[in-house]
Formats: sequence, C-alpha cells, structure tokens
Amino acid sequence: MPRSVNAVASRERRKKILKRAKGQFGRRKNVLTVAKNSVEKGLVYAYRDRRAKKRNFRGLWITRINAGVRAHGMSYSVFMCKLAEKNITLNRKTLADLAMNHPEAFKAVVDALNS
Repeated sequence: MPRSVNAVASRERRKKILKRAKGQFGRRKNVLTVAKNSVEKGLVYAYRDRRAKKRNFRGLWITRINAGVRAHGMSYSVFMCKLAEKNITLNRKTLADLAMNHPEAFKAVVDALNS
C-alpha cells in the first residue's frame, strides 16, 4: 500500500511560516528552513520586547515627571514621597502627561503638596 501524506496540511504549515516571513531580506523570505529560524527568532524578540516596552515607558514617565518637578524646585523622590504622604493616587503615566501637556494642572498638584 502506498504511503499516505497529508500534503494539504504540510503546504498550509509552510505557507503560514512564509507568510510571517514576508518583507524580510534575502533567503529569509522564501526558503523555508531559513524563514522558520527567522520567524521563530522574531517571535522571541516580540515576546521579550513586549515586557521591555513596559520598563522603557516607566523610565520615560519618571524622566518627564522629574523634569516637570525640578522646574518647581523639587526632586522626583521628594515629590513621590509627598504624594504618598498626602494620599494622592495619581500614577506615573498620568503625572507625566500632566507635566508634558498640562503644566498648569501639574503646578496645581505640586502646590497641593507644598500647602
């Protein structure tokens, strides 16, 4: 009896990998073995960098808050300590947005801590 192979499923599997490798350079886009390695590595980078992105944004927010607070004669650490003491629950993302785009509102928050 002849050997039965599921060519439809095999072709689908290969097409899926090559579709994900679309737009890459050289043999990475059209040779299955090279494309498979490239796609797998890309998925590893994507997984890693979804987490790194969160760290990067937190650092950016802290930098922006620090710049905004220093304009009012205070340091970031003192500012965050006073926020905790006064039970003002604004997260860093919101504070950074206020410092960048709404300086008068950010000044009001700083003044609330000094009073």
